[in-house]
Amino acid sequence: MLKKLFRCIREYKAPALLTLLFIVGEAVVEALIPFTTANLVNEIKGGVDMGEVLRLGGVLVAMALVSLACGALAGFTSARAAAGFAKNVRHDLFHKVQEFSFENIDRFSSSSLVTRMTTDVNNVQTAFMMLIRIAVRSPLMLVFSIVMAYVMGGALATSFLVIIPVLALGLVLIGRRALPAFRAVFRKYDRLNASVEENVRAMRVVKGFAREEYEKEKFAKASMDIRDDFTRAERIVACNMPLMQLCIYANMVFVLLVGSRLVVTSHGTLIEVGQISAMLTYGMQILMSLMMLSMIYVMLTMSAESAKRIAEVLDETPSLREPDAAAVTEVKDGSIDFEAVRFRYAAGAERWALENVELHIESGMTVGILGGTGVGKSTLVQLIPRLYDATEGTVKVGGIDVRDYALETLRDAVAMVLQKNELFSGTIAENLRWGDPNATDGELAEACRIAQADEFVRAFPDGYGTKLEQGGTNVSGGQKQRLCIARALLKKPKILILDDSTSAVDTRTDARIRQGLRDCLPETTKLIIAQRVASVRDADLILVMDGGRIAARGTHAELMASSAIYRETYEQQTKGGADDAET
Repeated sequence: MLKKLFRCIREYKAPALLTLLFIVGEAVVEALIPFTTANLVNEIKGGVDMGEVLRLGGVLVAMALVSLACGALAGFTSARAAAGFAKNVRHDLFHKVQEFSFENIDRFSSSSLVTRMTTDVNNVQTAFMMLIRIAVRSPLMLVFSIVMAYVMGGALATSFLVIIPVLALGLVLIGRRALPAFRAVFRKYDRLNASVEENVRAMRVVKGFAREEYEKEKFAKASMDIRDDFTRAERIVACNMPLMQLCIYANMVFVLLVGSRLVVTSHGTLIEVGQISAMLTYGMQILMSLMMLSMIYVMLTMSAESAKRIAEVLDETPSLREPDAAAVTEVKDGSIDFEAVRFRYAAGAERWALENVELHIESGMTVGILGGTGVGKSTLVQLIPRLYDATEGTVKVGGIDVRDYALETLRDAVAMVLQKNELFSGTIAENLRWGDPNATDGELAEACRIAQADEFVRAFPDGYGTKLEQGGTNVSGGQKQRLCIARALLKKPKILILDDSTSAVDTRTDARIRQGLRDCLPETTKLIIAQRVASVRDADLILVMDGGRIAARGTHAELMASSAIYRETYEQQTKGGADDAET
């Protein structure tokens, strides 16, 4: 896990190494300052002249300035290294997620991925900065201070060998108890973010049902759960400070009592006042180093769970693999074949989403797909551009297994318009050019004309320069769907899939869109998933799906004669001829 994360340092190795160099310089100078101070005190006690005092004082000032400079430079380089490291972690996470299939994203959930790219990365960034600064400085200061304490105080420094194991044992016990609480917190962060994301996306529904108070209570409950877990963890971690203070003051009392007794009884022959002063300073440095190490331990305990969650994403193997170098890079036509296809969303799922699908669609055909909710209509079409891979059997496009195509090639040849398609913040023109970044204004207008969007776009004061809010919240559902259809048309696809994408438009507009597709895209294979029979009545082939199977297939006339499901749906919707009026 750490090896994978440390690969993210990359171009920031230089500032990270410079930080270590500056920290070593700072630690060495800090350890020598009490030694020099002790010599100065002893010289003054011995009656040295003012020149020697000024010389030693100048040395102390110079050492302090060097220590200050090293600390400041270490702060600058560590901040650059840590910020760069976090940037690379976010980059790697985001790029990894872009490789994920729907199956991978379903495994983590979108809210969890957002938490990992924000809160978890911030925790790891803080831990990294502490590692290259405090985690280097504190052990060095600890070692240097113990060595200098023995140099200055001799056997008196043995007290540190008693205190250090006590502190170390206490810190380990505190960390072991705190870690489970921090793990629970991060899992609840995922749920909290999921609640916020769901509430923001469904704000109109929340207000429409006057459920604001319910949502507030739900959020407050999730927030209180996090507070309680954090309080529990921080209560354990708070034991650090009393333990540290107990050891610090116990050591100070021991050094002062025993050291003073030795000075008095030996008349300064075993130890002098300056050495007592240095021992107190070194004792403080040793215990402050231990305190810093305890802070690092706590921070690493917190960030260990964040690092683990980040590594889970980086270690995830995309369920869709690009083919070898021999990948097909051209789609010949829009023909589609399903050969003995079966599919389920998870290996352990009890139910097959699709079963025994056999289907041949010639290039340029218009195919309608009807069926109730959850019968596998969307699942069927999502196998065509490899949003999922068939569990068993083969899906072919242009006569070639979709798994043999380069993913970019295949998906460039297939355009999908979903019922809940997304528009992004930016202008209408910028959103449309997702279909073709090089599309001219004339091509944008032509695509919108076919999708019956040109008229309402030109009615906006800024026309195609009209700004859209995130998610297209400032246009109606029907307008959003028509813009998404226009965006898909700009891809000039060999296969166009409309997944219930005219559900929010009136029947007259729906008929005009279908007529435009017939007239302007005669060579494009069109798959139309719809709830209305009127939307697929004129299709070359209509599929009726039920329970993950193709229950019936044929033209409108053929299905009226052979399929009870289709006939019942038609009769319920037309009610004695209303359908003819609609179309």
